[in-house]
Amino acid sequence: MQFDSIVNVRDLGGLPAGGGIIRPGRLLRTAHLAEASDADVRRLAEEYHLRKIFDFRTLSEASAMPDREIPGAEHILLPTLDQEAERATGDAVPAETWLDLPRQIVRLSFEERFQRKARELYPSLVLSEFSQLQYAAFLNMILETPDGAVLWHCSQGKDRTGIGAAFLLGAVGADRETIVADFDRSNTEYAPLVQRLCREVEAMGGGEKEKDVVRAFMGVSTKNFCSTLDLIEKEWGSLQGYLNELLGITRTDMQVLQRRYIQL
Repeated sequence: MQFDSIVNVRDLGGLPAGGGIIRPGRLLRTAHLAEASDADVRRLAEEYHLRKIFDFRTLSEASAMPDREIPGAEHILLPTLDQEAERATGDAVPAETWLDLPRQIVRLSFEERFQRKARELYPSLVLSEFSQLQYAAFLNMILETPDGAVLWHCSQGKDRTGIGAAFLLGAVGADRETIVADFDRSNTEYAPLVQRLCREVEAMGGGEKEKDVVRAFMGVSTKNFCSTLDLIEKEWGSLQGYLNELLGITRTDMQVLQRRYIQL
Protein backbone atom coordinates (compact mmCIF):
# COMPACT_ATOMS: atom_id res chain seq x y z
CA MET A 1 0.00 0.00 0.00
CA GLN A 2 1.96 2.99 -1.29
CA PHE A 3 1.02 6.67 -1.37
CA ASP A 4 2.97 9.57 -2.85
CA SER A 5 3.51 11.63 0.28
CA ILE A 6 1.98 9.78 3.24
CA VAL A 7 4.37 7.56 5.19
CA ASN A 8 4.06 4.51 7.42
CA VAL A 9 0.82 3.61 5.67
CA ARG A 10 -0.84 0.27 6.06
CA ASP A 11 -4.20 -1.29 5.42
CA LEU A 12 -5.05 -3.78 8.17
CA GLY A 13 -6.91 -5.75 5.52
CA GLY A 14 -5.73 -9.35 5.22
CA LEU A 15 -4.63 -9.69 8.84
CA PRO A 16 -6.08 -12.77 10.56
CA ALA A 17 -8.77 -11.98 13.12
CA GLY A 18 -12.07 -13.29 14.43
CA GLY A 19 -11.84 -16.62 12.61
CA GLY A 20 -11.23 -14.99 9.23
CA ILE A 21 -9.32 -12.03 7.84
CA ILE A 22 -9.91 -8.28 8.03
CA ARG A 23 -11.64 -6.88 4.96
CA PRO A 24 -9.24 -4.85 2.78
CA GLY A 25 -9.72 -1.13 2.32
CA ARG A 26 -11.64 -0.41 5.52
CA LEU A 27 -9.14 0.10 8.36
CA LEU A 28 -6.17 2.33 7.54
CA ARG A 29 -3.35 3.58 9.79
CA THR A 30 -0.81 6.19 8.70
CA ALA A 31 1.44 9.04 9.74
CA HIS A 32 0.00 12.58 9.45
CA LEU A 33 -1.73 13.74 6.28
CA ALA A 34 -0.26 17.25 6.18
CA GLU A 35 1.88 16.52 3.13
CA ALA A 36 -0.55 14.27 1.27
CA SER A 37 -0.40 14.87 -2.48
CA ASP A 38 -3.45 15.72 -4.56
CA ALA A 39 -3.34 12.15 -5.87
CA ASP A 40 -3.24 10.82 -2.30
CA VAL A 41 -6.29 12.91 -1.41
CA ARG A 42 -8.23 11.68 -4.45
CA ARG A 43 -7.31 8.09 -3.72
CA LEU A 44 -8.48 8.24 -0.10
CA ALA A 45 -11.74 9.89 -1.18
CA GLU A 46 -12.52 7.91 -4.32
CA GLU A 47 -10.87 4.51 -3.87
CA TYR A 48 -11.27 4.06 -0.11
CA HIS A 49 -14.39 6.22 0.40
CA LEU A 50 -12.84 7.55 3.58
CA ARG A 51 -15.44 8.59 6.14
CA LYS A 52 -13.50 9.52 9.29
CA ILE A 53 -9.94 10.61 10.12
CA PHE A 54 -8.93 10.23 13.77
CA ASP A 55 -5.97 12.47 14.64
CA PHE A 56 -4.25 11.46 17.89
CA ARG A 57 -1.80 14.38 17.86
CA THR A 58 -1.75 17.19 20.38
CA LEU A 59 -3.38 20.48 19.43
CA SER A 60 0.05 22.08 18.92
CA GLU A 61 1.16 19.26 16.61
CA ALA A 62 -2.05 19.37 14.60
CA SER A 63 -1.94 23.17 14.36
CA ALA A 64 1.67 23.18 13.18
CA MET A 65 1.03 20.61 10.44
CA PRO A 66 -2.72 20.45 9.72
CA ASP A 67 -4.00 17.47 7.77
CA ARG A 68 -5.11 17.90 4.18
CA GLU A 69 -8.87 17.87 3.89
CA ILE A 70 -10.27 14.70 2.34
CA PRO A 71 -13.61 15.18 0.55
CA GLY A 72 -16.31 13.12 2.27
CA ALA A 73 -14.25 12.53 5.43
CA GLU A 74 -14.72 14.08 8.85
CA HIS A 75 -11.52 15.07 10.68
CA ILE A 76 -11.68 14.37 14.42
CA LEU A 77 -8.92 15.53 16.77
CA LEU A 78 -8.50 13.13 19.71
CA PRO A 79 -5.26 14.04 21.53
CA THR A 80 -4.17 10.97 23.49
CA LEU A 81 -1.34 12.62 25.46
CA ASP A 82 -2.44 14.47 28.59
CA GLN A 83 -0.26 17.56 28.37
CA GLU A 84 -2.12 19.30 31.19
CA ALA A 85 -1.23 16.50 33.59
CA GLU A 86 2.40 16.69 32.50
CA ARG A 87 2.45 20.44 33.08
CA ALA A 88 0.91 19.96 36.52
CA THR A 89 3.74 17.63 37.54
CA GLY A 90 6.42 19.85 36.00
CA ASP A 91 7.38 17.04 33.62
CA ALA A 92 6.07 18.62 30.43
CA VAL A 93 8.27 18.84 27.37
CA PRO A 94 8.01 22.09 25.36
CA ALA A 95 5.82 21.72 22.30
CA GLU A 96 8.61 22.90 20.01
CA THR A 97 10.72 19.95 21.15
CA TRP A 98 8.15 17.44 19.94
CA LEU A 99 7.78 19.32 16.67
CA ASP A 100 11.51 19.08 15.99
CA LEU A 101 12.32 15.79 17.72
CA PRO A 102 14.46 14.14 15.00
CA ARG A 103 16.97 16.99 15.24
CA GLN A 104 17.08 16.94 19.03
CA ILE A 105 16.67 13.30 20.02
CA VAL A 106 20.40 12.48 20.05
CA ARG A 107 21.07 15.16 22.64
CA LEU A 108 17.91 14.34 24.58
CA SER A 109 18.73 10.63 24.70
CA PHE A 110 21.33 11.40 27.36
CA GLU A 111 18.73 12.98 29.65
CA GLU A 112 17.25 10.79 32.38
CA ARG A 113 13.86 12.43 31.82
CA PHE A 114 13.70 11.20 28.24
CA GLN A 115 15.03 7.78 29.18
CA ARG A 116 12.13 7.53 31.65
CA LYS A 117 9.60 8.83 29.10
CA ALA A 118 10.77 6.22 26.61
CA ARG A 119 10.03 3.48 29.15
CA GLU A 120 6.71 4.92 30.33
CA LEU A 121 5.05 6.08 27.10
CA TYR A 122 3.05 2.95 26.32
CA PRO A 123 1.92 2.20 29.90
CA SER A 124 0.85 5.84 30.24
CA LEU A 125 -1.33 5.59 27.12
CA VAL A 126 -3.00 2.51 28.56
CA LEU A 127 -3.37 3.62 32.19
CA SER A 128 -4.16 7.34 31.83
CA GLU A 129 -7.86 8.09 32.21
CA PHE A 130 -7.40 10.96 29.75
CA SER A 131 -6.01 8.61 27.09
CA GLN A 132 -8.66 5.99 27.81
CA LEU A 133 -11.41 8.53 27.11
CA GLN A 134 -9.87 9.41 23.74
CA TYR A 135 -9.43 5.79 22.66
CA ALA A 136 -12.96 4.98 23.86
CA ALA A 137 -14.26 7.81 21.67
CA PHE A 138 -12.18 6.47 18.76
CA LEU A 139 -13.70 2.99 19.00
CA ASN A 140 -17.24 4.25 19.58
CA MET A 141 -17.09 6.56 16.56
CA ILE A 142 -15.87 3.65 14.44
CA LEU A 143 -18.90 1.71 15.68
CA GLU A 144 -21.02 4.62 14.41
CA THR A 145 -19.47 4.46 10.91
CA PRO A 146 -21.12 1.57 9.07
CA ASP A 147 -19.78 2.24 5.58
CA GLY A 148 -16.56 3.35 3.93
CA ALA A 149 -13.09 3.40 5.47
CA VAL A 150 -11.71 4.93 8.64
CA LEU A 151 -8.15 6.16 9.11
CA TRP A 152 -6.25 7.02 12.28
CA HIS A 153 -2.86 8.61 12.76
CA CYS A 154 -0.58 10.63 15.00
CA SER A 155 2.62 12.33 13.86
CA GLN A 156 4.71 9.38 12.69
CA GLY A 157 1.87 6.85 12.81
CA LYS A 158 3.61 4.50 15.21
CA ASP A 159 3.11 4.85 19.01
CA ARG A 160 -0.26 6.52 19.62
CA THR A 161 -1.47 5.12 16.32
CA GLY A 162 -0.07 1.69 17.17
CA ILE A 163 -1.90 1.57 20.50
CA GLY A 164 -5.13 2.52 18.72
CA ALA A 165 -4.52 -0.24 16.18
CA ALA A 166 -3.89 -2.74 18.99
CA PHE A 167 -7.20 -1.84 20.63
CA LEU A 168 -9.10 -2.15 17.36
CA LEU A 169 -7.37 -5.40 16.42
CA GLY A 170 -8.18 -6.79 19.85
CA ALA A 171 -11.82 -5.78 19.42
CA VAL A 172 -12.13 -7.69 16.11
CA GLY A 173 -10.50 -10.80 17.54
CA ALA A 174 -6.86 -10.65 16.39
CA ASP A 175 -4.42 -12.65 18.49
CA ARG A 176 -1.42 -11.24 20.32
CA GLU A 177 1.07 -12.37 17.66
CA THR A 178 -0.81 -10.45 14.95
CA ILE A 179 -1.11 -7.35 17.11
CA VAL A 180 2.60 -7.32 17.99
CA ALA A 181 3.64 -7.93 14.36
CA ASP A 182 1.53 -5.00 13.16
CA PHE A 183 2.98 -2.73 15.87
CA ASP A 184 6.56 -3.75 15.02
CA ARG A 185 6.21 -2.94 11.31
CA SER A 186 6.87 0.73 12.03
CA ASN A 187 10.47 -0.25 12.77
CA THR A 188 10.88 -1.27 9.13
CA GLU A 189 9.57 2.10 7.95
CA TYR A 190 11.88 4.12 10.18
CA ALA A 191 14.94 1.83 10.24
CA PRO A 192 17.24 4.11 8.16
CA LEU A 193 16.53 7.12 10.40
CA VAL A 194 16.97 5.13 13.61
CA GLN A 195 20.22 3.60 12.43
CA ARG A 196 21.67 6.99 11.50
CA LEU A 197 20.72 8.56 14.82
CA CYS A 198 22.07 5.60 16.78
CA ARG A 199 25.42 6.08 15.05
CA GLU A 200 25.35 9.72 16.16
CA VAL A 201 24.64 8.60 19.73
CA GLU A 202 27.64 6.26 19.60
CA ALA A 203 29.82 9.08 18.26
CA MET A 204 28.88 11.11 21.35
CA GLY A 205 29.84 8.25 23.68
CA GLY A 206 26.36 6.89 24.24
CA GLY A 207 25.49 3.24 24.72
CA GLU A 208 22.41 1.03 24.64
CA LYS A 209 20.52 3.12 27.20
CA GLU A 210 20.75 6.18 24.96
CA LYS A 211 20.11 4.23 21.78
CA ASP A 212 16.97 2.76 23.36
CA VAL A 213 15.62 6.31 23.62
CA VAL A 214 16.24 6.86 19.91
CA ARG A 215 14.65 3.53 19.06
CA ALA A 216 11.60 4.29 21.20
CA PHE A 217 10.96 7.81 19.91
CA MET A 218 12.04 7.45 16.27
CA GLY A 219 10.90 3.85 15.79
CA VAL A 220 8.87 1.75 18.20
CA SER A 221 9.97 -0.22 21.24
CA THR A 222 8.37 -3.60 20.63
CA LYS A 223 9.87 -4.78 23.92
CA ASN A 224 8.04 -2.04 25.85
CA PHE A 225 4.87 -2.70 23.89
CA CYS A 226 4.94 -6.39 24.81
CA SER A 227 5.51 -5.45 28.46
CA THR A 228 2.44 -3.22 28.24
CA LEU A 229 0.37 -6.08 26.83
CA ASP A 230 1.65 -8.21 29.72
CA LEU A 231 0.43 -5.53 32.12
CA ILE A 232 -3.01 -5.50 30.50
CA GLU A 233 -3.28 -9.27 30.64
CA LYS A 234 -2.18 -9.36 34.28
CA GLU A 235 -4.61 -6.66 35.44
CA TRP A 236 -7.63 -7.30 33.18
CA GLY A 237 -7.18 -10.90 32.04
CA SER A 238 -7.04 -10.06 28.34
CA LEU A 239 -7.03 -7.14 25.93
CA GLN A 240 -10.76 -7.69 25.45
CA GLY A 241 -11.23 -7.46 29.23
CA TYR A 242 -9.41 -4.13 29.25
CA LEU A 243 -11.51 -2.82 26.36
CA ASN A 244 -14.69 -3.79 28.15
CA GLU A 245 -13.82 -2.57 31.65
CA LEU A 246 -11.94 0.64 30.89
CA LEU A 247 -13.08 1.71 27.42
CA GLY A 248 -16.67 0.50 27.70
CA ILE A 249 -16.54 -1.67 24.58
CA THR A 250 -19.01 -4.48 25.17
CA ARG A 251 -19.07 -7.98 23.76
CA THR A 252 -21.95 -6.86 21.55
CA ASP A 253 -19.84 -3.95 20.26
CA MET A 254 -17.03 -6.37 19.40
CA GLN A 255 -19.47 -8.60 17.56
CA VAL A 256 -20.68 -5.60 15.53
CA LEU A 257 -17.10 -4.74 14.57
CA GLN A 258 -16.34 -8.35 13.67
CA ARG A 259 -19.42 -8.65 11.44
CA ARG A 260 -18.50 -5.42 9.70
CA TYR A 261 -14.76 -5.89 9.24
CA ILE A 262 -14.11 -9.66 9.19
CA GLN A 263 -14.59 -11.83 6.16
CA LEU A 264 -14.73 -15.56 6.84
